[in-house]
Formats: sequence, C-alpha cells, structure tokens
Amino acid sequence: MKPVKRVEVVVNSLQVDAVVQLLERHGVVGHSVIRDVTGRGERGRQTGDELTGAFSNSCVLTTCPPERLDAMLADLRRFLARAGGVALVSDAMWVEH
Repeated sequence: MKPVKRVEVVVNSLQVDAVVQLLERHGVVGHSVIRDVTGRGERGRQTGDELTGAFSNSCVLTTCPPERLDAMLADLRRFLARAGGVALVSDAMWVEH
C-alpha cells in the first residue's frame, strides 16, 4: 500500500468540469464524480430535485500524492472562494494491485 491524500470536492454540478481541469493541471488525472449530492450547508438545504440540475451539487473524489497537495490546494482554495463549495482532505492508503 502507498500513502495518498484523499480529496473530496463538493461543488455545484455546473462546476465539475472546472474542478477536474484544475486537478489535471496538477497531475491528478483519476477521479470519480458522484452526482446529485444532497445535504445542508452554508447556503441552506440542497435537495438536488429540481428539473434542470442547475442547482444540484456533485462530489469529485480523487487521490493526490502528498507532495502535490499544497500547490493543488492553493489553486482549489482560490477556485472555491469564487465558485463556492467545500473540499475535504484526509489521509488514505492506496491499495496497489
């Protein structure tokens, strides 16, 4: 196993492509997108049940080598300050096969 940082970014669904591009600029190319994330945050309740999807949230889940994390997070903080959303970072172990 190899230590990595697990990164979860919850943003408006319209911002997913921008988050993925940001990650790729930092060499983070693998990711999963979980659509229609619901919950409650500083902007109130997000139900994800309206017709167009313009107000729904998605979660971008990825891993990052620890040595790339600081630079990637600096860009991600600037992005989230403009676009809104939340990011979580935790320690994880990559199971190599």
